[in-house]
Amino acid sequence: MATKARPPAAEETNRRADIVRAASRLFAQKGYAATTIRDIAGAVDMRSGSPFYHFKTKQDMLRAVALEGIGAINAAVARAAASGKPPRATFEAMLRAHLDQLLGEQGRDFAATLLHESRHLDAAAQAEVVALKDSYETMWQKVLKDLKQAGLIADDSRVTRLFLLGALNWTVQWYRPDGGKSVAQIAKQLSSLLLKPAT
Repeated sequence: MATKARPPAAEETNRRADIVRAASRLFAQKGYAATTIRDIAGAVDMRSGSPFYHFKTKQDMLRAVALEGIGAINAAVARAAASGKPPRATFEAMLRAHLDQLLGEQGRDFAATLLHESRHLDAAAQAEVVALKDSYETMWQKVLKDLKQAGLIADDSRVTRLFLLGALNWTVQWYRPDGGKSVAQIAKQLSSLLLKPAT
């Protein structure tokens, strides 16, 4: 009896990526609890059971979305943090990188899922997200320290870091691409609110 040929590895990878993108969009729009495997399969033109070839459970899909979301933000901000520029320019580049990932078309659904639906993750996946989040916040704490040493900010405490990240993440609630302010303008304005004027 002939066996059905398996699709090429590249095609399998692409289909997995398609599923993750579709899941991120649906989790962001409908919420994790209200999204079904059938919804996700339909969004990528697959049979309802086909996503299980790539993921054991819907929980595994949520984990993949959350880790991809935080991984993309981490990578973008890490590149900005390692630019070697002076503290003000580094800080502004990090703000822009974070907001680009959070509000840009490619990352918006991943970020919304990470921020609002990651509470549904199991304990092991939560621990993975927390470890990445801690590493991410360390980058911001360092740039705040550098800003204070340069005399550009009055306070570099944990409260300042939490205030900053809270303000950045809340932009997903009110930002609209046609709202009159670009991501770059928002990053610049936030920087001017927090830092002392350039002399």
